[in-house]
Amino acid sequence: MEPVGHPPPYAERVLDLVERIPRGRVMSYGDIAEYLGEGGPRQVGRVMSTWGGGVPWWRVVHADGTPPPGHEQRCLARWREERTPLRGARADMRAARWDGVSESTA
Repeated sequence: MEPVGHPPPYAERVLDLVERIPRGRVMSYGDIAEYLGEGGPRQVGRVMSTWGGGVPWWRVVHADGTPPPGHEQRCLARWREERTPLRGARADMRAARWDGVSESTA
């Protein structure tokens, strides 16, 4: 169930960045925190679990490329659709990681 009202400013910054991740690319929870220069992987995860339903949540992964728990099949389907580089059932972080700056060539 989505919370009522607007996300707090930190959550807005996380969600804005997630919306900018190009198709076929991913960022880890830690990548997002590092890019923003605030919070950490757990804080980003909390924002995503609370407010992330309206953004491309499947582009946010654990540092090892695994999808959010409980969303593995939906994630894989989205990744295949977007041609995200994979290593088995996880995103290939070497090929798929987005640095927040360069545009996707996918």
